[in-house]
Amino acid sequence: MTVTSAPSATSVPPTTSAGTAPGHSWPEQFAERRPALPGARLDWLDARRRQAIARFAELGWPSSRLEDWRHSSLSFLDQHPLHAPEDLPHPANTLARLRSAYDQHDHWLVFVDGRHEPSLSVTAGLPAGVELHAISTLLNGSANGKAPDELLEQLAANFGDADEGDSPQALNLALCSDGAFLRLPAGCTLNNTIHLVFIGATASSDRHLRNLILAGEHCVACVVEHHLGGGQTLSTTTTRIELGANARLDHLKFQQEAPEAIHVGLTAVRQQADSRFHSHSLSFGAKFARHDINTTFAGKGCETLLNGLYHVDGRRHVDHHTQIDHAQPHGTSHEYYRGLLDGSGRGVFRGRILVAKDAQRSDAIQRSDSLLLSKMAEADARPELEIYADDVKCAHGATIGQLDDDALFYLRSRGLDQQHAQQLLTYAFAAEVIERIEHEAARKQARKALLDCLPEQDTLEELQ
Repeated sequence: MTVTSAPSATSVPPTTSAGTAPGHSWPEQFAERRPALPGARLDWLDARRRQAIARFAELGWPSSRLEDWRHSSLSFLDQHPLHAPEDLPHPANTLARLRSAYDQHDHWLVFVDGRHEPSLSVTAGLPAGVELHAISTLLNGSANGKAPDELLEQLAANFGDADEGDSPQALNLALCSDGAFLRLPAGCTLNNTIHLVFIGATASSDRHLRNLILAGEHCVACVVEHHLGGGQTLSTTTTRIELGANARLDHLKFQQEAPEAIHVGLTAVRQQADSRFHSHSLSFGAKFARHDINTTFAGKGCETLLNGLYHVDGRRHVDHHTQIDHAQPHGTSHEYYRGLLDGSGRGVFRGRILVAKDAQRSDAIQRSDSLLLSKMAEADARPELEIYADDVKCAHGATIGQLDDDALFYLRSRGLDQQHAQQLLTYAFAAEVIERIEHEAARKQARKALLDCLPEQDTLEELQ
């Protein structure tokens, strides 16, 4: 089903950037950057990178001719010049404001312009057995002075292959400069949150990051990705997650990059029996943002929550693509996405739930709701169910509309003027998504990010 509504004091090492002006192709940039990329001397990684850039060169940026990219073509990047930003806040100041909102005992792995920044990272005090490193540290052969052979083997086994995903993921693999490696041992419970922070400063016009999270059986953790800053820049991110049996992971992604930025991200998850994965995707920045979230139930009794909220205005564009593969029985998935669209902004949602033949007693709910705040805003929704089992409970739906006139009249009759009544209803529409975030500090950050997007912010502060 498709529903369309319209009228239609830290020194930061620089990242090598060959420029992205038309005529300087990405394969040429790969050839220039290849010798300096982390792990360049590792045969297995170099082979995958070369395969990945060859695949990207063959496919190019996805265009509207591809069904999965029909509403979100990236072909403009062939002619879109990227520029390193100027006069942005110092990364240390950006990080300080962010950290002030969270527990002082949380753990922070920080990357600036696509490179790990140790002086801004705080990873001391992790429980025994937890491994948290920058991928560049492992690839270059040092992890806290220890030989990283075991970790490097796990990294190689789970790093991903050139034929996975679409062409942006192939480019990400080819040019990956860094990212986070997190391994949680069986039975581990992390009482404090792990933050992966990616700040765009002034040293590069594009950055490509790859994260790997390996969660052992019966472990419990919360990981928050923060994407901040940038300018007329491109970020590609891939986060691969492996959940052991009975593992519990909350994963939050805050995309708050500059209004001129381009962000293309993939979160790929594989769940073993009785594991629980809760994803919260919050997109409040970037000129163009695409978020793909895929999870596969590789064992019985898996549970997934995909929860998303975005705001667009001007001519900004946000696209969420999700796929939940009920490959085993007794799985439960709940999916809720909401969008606020103002100006000439556009929001896209395509969600696919696949229930395999033997995945009996699957329970799946999928909802997409969009609120149009202007006559020129546009929303596209395409929820999909593909069911091969006969003992299931599955439902999907999509709504696109404007603020309810009766609700506006009711608030006006209670003394609110038109503008404040509209803002109150807009906030209430989005708040339902935010309230599903169990992590209190992250929930407060989401509220603040939402309020920063709305006019008359001062009058809504009391809602926090």
